[in-house]
Amino acid sequence: MESKVRNEKVRRRLARRGRVSKKTARASEPRLTIFRSAKHIYAQIIDAEGRTVASVSTRSKELRDSGYGGNVDAAKRVGQKVAEVARSKEIQKVVFNRNGFLYHGRVKALAEAAREAGLEF
Repeated sequence: MESKVRNEKVRRRLARRGRVSKKTARASEPRLTIFRSAKHIYAQIIDAEGRTVASVSTRSKELRDSGYGGNVDAAKRVGQKVAEVARSKEIQKVVFNRNGFLYHGRVKALAEAAREAGLEF
């Protein structure tokens, strides 16, 4: 069956997302799921039952006024903030779901900032 997605770049990301989500769905720990758009980056911690425990983005009130949301510095701020929120909810270990995005640039910056702030994955 032929894919309905016409944009090749989006089709490849969705294929990667399917492969990654198969691995993260089996995990018993909460998962740190990210979404990257052109202007913003979003991070959610979702528990094993699929409920969102915490969410942070460059559009949230704490980070909205700290500058442009579509660069590596903004991703680092989101990573630090999501680790801080996770610690306050007593979550130390998560599974990282990059949602099909390549581990490079803003995705990598967010992950490394969350690790430095105390989140284990």
